[in-house]
Amino acid sequence: MNLLGVDFGTTSLKATVFNEKGEQLSFASEEYTLITKGDCVEFCAEHYWEIFQRVIDKTTDGLDICALSIDTQCETMILADENGIPLRNAIVWLDNRATEEAKEIEEAFGTKMIYEVTGQPEVTATWPACKLLWLKKNEPEIWEKTKKIFLLEDYLLHRLTGKFVTEKTLQSSSLYFDIRKGVWWEEMLDFIGISKDMLPCLHNSAEIVGYHNKTAVVTGVMDQIAGAIGAGVTENNTISEMTGTTMVIFANSDEIPPYDVNSKIPCHYNFNGKYCLMLWTPTAGMVLKWFKNNFCESLDFYEMDKLTTQIPPGCDGLVMLPHLSGSTMPKYNPYAKGNFYGVTLAHNKGHFIRSIYEAVACMLKENLDYSEIEISEIRAMGGGANSEIWCQIKADMTGKRLVTLKNKETACLGSAIIAGVGAGVFGSVSEACEKAVGIDKMFIPSGTDYSKVYEKYCKLDELMNHIEL
Repeated sequence: MNLLGVDFGTTSLKATVFNEKGEQLSFASEEYTLITKGDCVEFCAEHYWEIFQRVIDKTTDGLDICALSIDTQCETMILADENGIPLRNAIVWLDNRATEEAKEIEEAFGTKMIYEVTGQPEVTATWPACKLLWLKKNEPEIWEKTKKIFLLEDYLLHRLTGKFVTEKTLQSSSLYFDIRKGVWWEEMLDFIGISKDMLPCLHNSAEIVGYHNKTAVVTGVMDQIAGAIGAGVTENNTISEMTGTTMVIFANSDEIPPYDVNSKIPCHYNFNGKYCLMLWTPTAGMVLKWFKNNFCESLDFYEMDKLTTQIPPGCDGLVMLPHLSGSTMPKYNPYAKGNFYGVTLAHNKGHFIRSIYEAVACMLKENLDYSEIEISEIRAMGGGANSEIWCQIKADMTGKRLVTLKNKETACLGSAIIAGVGAGVFGSVSEACEKAVGIDKMFIPSGTDYSKVYEKYCKLDELMNHIEL
């Protein structure tokens, strides 16, 4: 049985066909560019479908597909008429135009109530509820014609099957979905001014909702959950850590943590009817890419990696802060800045590169300490997982076993697993992970003491991001 997993990212689409053993049979991808103007970030809704068709045709050429599932970012939204035809460009999750509407919603409900119903600890302009309120006020001619409100996965499912359906993990950050009861939050819908018939029919993940060319179309999960499943993160004592452009930490949870006014950790509905916590930082791997592009243009990442092996832990006193685009967790400070401290004539490129590795590892430890999540193992994903020395630094910094995965397209694999569960190929997600997820390398804490490095990092962060120059 061949299974298709589709990962629709913010600026690229990836699709992979796997067999029941998790072996990759084919892969295709396509990048695209968003339309940006100030705080507004959009993309043509029809182009999403066109890209999807092109990539799927390439991936499935000559292969029989039993079932497919799609993961997408949560908050990208498409308004459509009664026939599902888009009325304007999609508003991408990154869009920040609805700042005033976010304040209005927060004032009306309060952050405590919003968290206890939706799991979201703060109200930001990116949430669909805020965007809808903005559209209602600023584009009344579009609002009047709006009969269907899609998120991106919903729109693709509609194009594939004709069904107006969604799944619950995708709606977790809409701000109008009750994650405790698994239903729409009617008080928020009333406040925005939308009716339930404008929203898709709610389904659980891993349910067949229709067929496309004899392929079962299965409700998926949001992108970070797909990546975690593809990494085999099914137990509460294991987390996934993705160092790509950003850093994202994912942890399963049996319950919604109590409201804490000082916590910014969002809690989402999970595929199994339970919950998950997600911590993230704006820049991680992007810091290394920035350094490469500006100071190591002649080196590739492998050569940069090799330079760090010649540098001792602690980088001979060089400490780096990786906040090149502000910080979110554990300290929310959009004005935070990056910094290299302790530079001397003895420092070379290798020191600077390794200090970036150590800074990102410190950021990982800081977030794990902040979340108080009890774990025994970290599953590493993203480009950072390709560096053995970086993985070892993270294992030593956190004191936790860290493993990498054989299949690097974990989100695609996670979506394929969900498709297989929905189609009856696998009895459960856990069973599928045992068959399809393979461990590549394991990194055990070596005993290297990074406590002084971490102490310096925290002190520098406290100093540099609480002063004005």
